[in-house]
Amino acid sequence: MVKTMRRTLFICVWVTLFTLEAAPAAETLEYVAIMSRHGVRSPLWTEAQQNSFSTRPWPNFGVPIGYITPRGRTLMEYMGDYYREYFTQAKLLPASGCGVADKFYFWSDVDQRDVETGRALASRMFRGCTVPVYRVPEGESDPLFKHVKPGVAKLDPTAAAKAISERIAGPPEALITRFRPQLEALQKILFGCEVGKTCDAQKIAGKRLLVDPPFGVEPRPGGLADLMGPLRSASEITDMFLLEYTEGMKMADVGWGQVDKAKLLDLMKLYQGYVDLTLQTPYLARAGGSNLMSHILKSLEQAAGGAAVAGSLGKPGDKGLVILGHDSNESQMGGLLGIHWEPQGYMADVRPPGSAMIFELWKDSASGKYSVRSWFVTQTLDQMRDSVPLSLKTPPIRVPLMIPGCGGASCAWDLFRTTVAADITQVFVSNEPIPAIAR
Repeated sequence: MVKTMRRTLFICVWVTLFTLEAAPAAETLEYVAIMSRHGVRSPLWTEAQQNSFSTRPWPNFGVPIGYITPRGRTLMEYMGDYYREYFTQAKLLPASGCGVADKFYFWSDVDQRDVETGRALASRMFRGCTVPVYRVPEGESDPLFKHVKPGVAKLDPTAAAKAISERIAGPPEALITRFRPQLEALQKILFGCEVGKTCDAQKIAGKRLLVDPPFGVEPRPGGLADLMGPLRSASEITDMFLLEYTEGMKMADVGWGQVDKAKLLDLMKLYQGYVDLTLQTPYLARAGGSNLMSHILKSLEQAAGGAAVAGSLGKPGDKGLVILGHDSNESQMGGLLGIHWEPQGYMADVRPPGSAMIFELWKDSASGKYSVRSWFVTQTLDQMRDSVPLSLKTPPIRVPLMIPGCGGASCAWDLFRTTVAADITQVFVSNEPIPAIAR
């Protein structure tokens, strides 16, 4: 009886503490900045590229290369439904109407998958309202997503290649040993033979085995550096399996019936290993993520101060900023800030379709002081595969982002600003106005 009472008391105290942490009575949500990856898309490789790495044809997604699929758009609409309920509960959005629709600024990269992701989110966050999605004019490259504006900073491909090599801690071929179980499993799926074993010469004629050379770290003139070899190819192939799974294809079509969820999660170690080296290595993360993170920080600063700030996106008085980018942007921002996340059911630092980094600006009603709460949000693999509508009752996964120097997911505004500003490399930042058109 005593144990039961203690257990009940513990549960009540835990629930009370959780409720207070989730919605402190003395704080109000004033502004939010969301950096979201686009929804489920078709592969980025051409049919010829895909088939060069397999003995069987790949499934067709029914849309052009790199386009968001109809299902991918639906899944992003579900995310918009969740954001609507969450921000309404937090009183950032009204229960109905378009009263604050013009106070949310949507900025997208130029790709169709990004623009359509923005439209899908906006259509459900603000039902029946007109919300433009802004982007740079056709034919221009957006410096927020593609490093910095030409001429702003000199990227050093040699330094980038050296930084990757130092993290490999050995010759590039050493990565084969490090990821051998996953490489063997992947090659068996693709060709029916294991790494280092004799393959059917007739079947693999003209094909590219995963461990075929060249191996190395290659500087890219005018850019940074990339990893050459099996991890790069395996990453792209594993991503295609992830897209097949989240697209809801028949299991017979996901890795030709050889990739279930457990196998997919194991193969994703190849995907994440490549990302960690090429996007989260500090030099590459700073070069690729400083400009984007600076614009997000300036937008939060504008919201906290109520006056225009050079380099911000949107206008003073806005309630939110929604940026539609890529998984590479999430990884670069993670490497830049030194943060990691591990949603339940995933490995560390994953960036599934539709996932987002969220920075919320809260105000203490008594003191008038601001704080920032940082989150990583993603649908589960099953929510995407089963096309599960989202709400506060059936939410996506939300995990706190612990920014070093802040002491936790909630950080006093002044400390957040100085900590993040110190992580940003200013030589890669441009505060020049970015030309915009509405789509």
